[in-house]
Amino acid sequence: MSELSCKVLIIGGGPGGYVAAIRAGELGLDTVLVEDGRFGGTCLHVGCIPSKAIIHAADAVHALAEPAALAAIGVALAPPVLDYAKTVAWKDAIVARLSTGVGRLLDKAKVRTIRGRAALVDGKTAIAHSDTGDQRISCEHLVIATGSEPFKLAALPFGGDILSSTEALALTRVPGRLAVVGAGYIGMELGTAFAKLGAKVTIVEALPRILPLYDEELSLPVARRAADLGVDVRCGARALRFGEGALHLADADGEESAVAADKVLVAVGRRPRTAGFGLERLDLTMAGPFVRIDERCATSMRNVWAVGDVTGEPMLAHRAMAQGEMVAEIIAGRKCAFDHRAIPSVCFTDPEIVAVGLSPEAARAAHGEIVTGLFPFRANGRAMTKQDDEGFVRIVARNDNHVVLGVQAVGAGVSELSSGFALAIEMGARLEDVAGTIHAHPTQGEAFHEAALKALGHPLHI
Repeated sequence: MSELSCKVLIIGGGPGGYVAAIRAGELGLDTVLVEDGRFGGTCLHVGCIPSKAIIHAADAVHALAEPAALAAIGVALAPPVLDYAKTVAWKDAIVARLSTGVGRLLDKAKVRTIRGRAALVDGKTAIAHSDTGDQRISCEHLVIATGSEPFKLAALPFGGDILSSTEALALTRVPGRLAVVGAGYIGMELGTAFAKLGAKVTIVEALPRILPLYDEELSLPVARRAADLGVDVRCGARALRFGEGALHLADADGEESAVAADKVLVAVGRRPRTAGFGLERLDLTMAGPFVRIDERCATSMRNVWAVGDVTGEPMLAHRAMAQGEMVAEIIAGRKCAFDHRAIPSVCFTDPEIVAVGLSPEAARAAHGEIVTGLFPFRANGRAMTKQDDEGFVRIVARNDNHVVLGVQAVGAGVSELSSGFALAIEMGARLEDVAGTIHAHPTQGEAFHEAALKALGHPLHI
C-alpha cells in the first residue's frame, strides 16, 4: 500500500468538499481530495443543475403549448413536439461541462485528487480504495463533506418503477402517469416539470398542505398553479404500496384508495451520508443523524471538521460552499465564524419561492413586535409584461429600529432576487436603507423597494 501525507484531507467532492479544497489550495495548504464519484456531488450531477435544466425545458414546452397566452401577444404556433431524449442529452452535456470545470479548478489550485472510496482509520488517517490500488493518507486536518442521499421508505423501496430523484432525472422518456410521494421542494419541482412535459401527475403528501417548510401565504400560489396545470394534489394521505400499475394510499381516517401510475417518484427528503466510510471509528458527538458542529464547523474532535448536508439543515449547496470556504480559511489561520442568518432558500416551483431570514411568525417569536410590508406583482409593470403577475415580495423588520429580519417572495423568476434579499440582511439593512436604494425600472426588483415603502407606511404604487 502506498502512503502519502498532507495538511488537509477532504472526504467528498460535492459543493462543500470541492470548494474547501479549492480555497485550501489557493491558500497554499497541501490538500488531498478523495471522491468516489464525479466532482460536483449530488447538486451538480443528480440535483440542482440537472433538475433546473429539466424545469427550463418543461417551461419552454409548456409556454409553446399555451395558445391563449401566446395569442394575447400576437403569436400563433403549431403544437410543439418534444424529443425528450435530446432534452436529457442537453442536460447531461451541461453537467459534464461543469464537472470538467470543477476538475480543472482543482488542478489549478494544485489540489491532489483521488478517485476512490475513502475509509477512515482515525481522525488523522484514511485509506483510499481506487482502481489503481490502495493509498494510506495521513493528514493534520480532516474535513468530512460526504453529503446526503435520498430518504428511503420501507413500503416503497427504490428499484424498477419506484424512483428516487436521481432515477427520475435520468429517465429518457416522460412517463404517462407519474405519482410523486412528498410535496416538499423536490416533489413539487419535479412533479410540476413532468406535468408540463405531458405526464399525468398525482402528488401525495402526508401533511395537510404542500411545501410545509414555507408559510402558507407563500405556498398558496404554487398550489393554485399546480391545480391549473392539472396536477392532482392529495394532502393528508399516506402511500402504502405500489403494484399492478397503482399506488395505494390511505387517508387520515384510514380509508384506502389507489392512483394509477407508471412510475412512482419518492421525494420525502434526504438524509446525511454517514455510513460506508468509517465514521463510526471517530469519537464524534452527533446531533441526531447529523455530525454536530459549532459555528466554525469544528466537530468534537480536534482538527476534524464537517461541512454541508452531513451537518444538518438546511441542506443547500450554497450553505455547503460557504462552510467549505470558511473551514479552509480557518485551517490557514484566519479567524472566521459561520453566520446562518442570511442563507437563501429557493424553491424552483411554478411560481418560484424565495425565503431569506425569518418569517413573520419566527420574527415575532424572536423579537416581539414587528412590521411587515407586502407588495404584489400584479402592481409591478415588469411582471405584467412577462405575462405572469402572480405572487409578491414581503419584507419583515423589527418595529423598534426597522432592522430587516427576513425577506420572502413568490413569483416568476424571483430566485434571481435572492442575492439582493440576502445582502440586505447580511449588511444589517434597515427598511429605510432598502427604501432609499434606487431600484431599476422596469424590474421585478422594484417590488422589494415597494415592500419596504409599504412597511414604512407610504407605498407609492398601491
